[in-house]
Amino acid sequence: MENFIAYFSTIPSSHRAALLAGGIALFWLFESAAPFIRFTYSKWQHAGINLFFTGTTILVNFALAFVLLRTADYSVQHEIGLLNLLPEMPSWLFLIVGLLGLDFFGAYLAHFVEHRWYPLWRLHLIHHTDTYLDTTSGNRHHPGESVIRFAFTCIGVLIVGCPMWLVFLYQSLSVVMTQFNHANIGLPKKLDRWMSYILVSPDMHKVHHHYQLPYTDSNYGNIFSIWDRILGTYRHLDREQIVYGIDTHQDPNEHNKLSNLLQIPFQPLRKPTHKPE
Repeated sequence: MENFIAYFSTIPSSHRAALLAGGIALFWLFESAAPFIRFTYSKWQHAGINLFFTGTTILVNFALAFVLLRTADYSVQHEIGLLNLLPEMPSWLFLIVGLLGLDFFGAYLAHFVEHRWYPLWRLHLIHHTDTYLDTTSGNRHHPGESVIRFAFTCIGVLIVGCPMWLVFLYQSLSVVMTQFNHANIGLPKKLDRWMSYILVSPDMHKVHHHYQLPYTDSNYGNIFSIWDRILGTYRHLDREQIVYGIDTHQDPNEHNKLSNLLQIPFQPLRKPTHKPE
C-alpha cells in the first residue's frame, strides 16, 4: 500500500496522459470490434469534435493544477476535512472513504447542479447533444463546464480533506470510468446489472443520455452508483429503449458541428419534452 500511495503522490504527467490516451484507444478498439449500436456516422469526424473538447479540458486542468495542489496541501497541513476528523483507519478504508467523497463532490454534485441550474445547464447541454455516444463522448465538455467541475473538485478536496495522492488517484479512476461508461459497448445484461450496484455501468449511464426527461435528469454518478441510489436519482430503462441525444437538439447541423456547439451556451433555451412513465 505504501508503494501504491508513493506512486500516486508523484505520478508523472506522462503517465496520466498515457492513461487518458490509452483508455480512449482501448475502448475505441472494443467498440469498433463489437459495437452496441452500429451508428451510420463518420467516427473520425465525430471523434474530432469530442477530442477538441478533450483538449480544452486538459488545458483548463493544466492551467489550474496549482490551485488543486495548494488546496490539497492546505487541507493536509491544517488538518481540515472529513478524513482528518475521523478516527485513524486502515489505508484501504481511508482510500475508499476519500474516493467516495471526491466522487460525490467532483462528479455527482457538480453534475446534479448542472442539470438543475440553467446557467450551468447551458454549458452542460453540449455534452448531452451527442447522438453518437461512444468513448470519446465522455470528454465532450465546454471549457466553461470544465472550470465548473474543477471548482467542485477543489471544494470536495477541502471538505473531504484529501492529500494530493488521493486526488491523483481519483482523477485517474474518473478518466477511465468516464471512457468506460460512455463507450459504445454492451456488457451481458446480468453483469452490467450487478456491476451497477457498486459502479456506474455502461447501461446505467446510457439511461442518463436518453433524449427525454425524466431520464436525462437521473444517474448522475461517474465512478460509484451509491449516490444515485441513496439520493433518489437512480432510474432504469432497458437499453433497447434508449435514444441518445437531447430532444431540443436532434438536428445534426446543431449537435455534430463544432461551430454551433460552441454557440449553444449563448442561444435561447428550448423547452424539453417529458417521456410518459
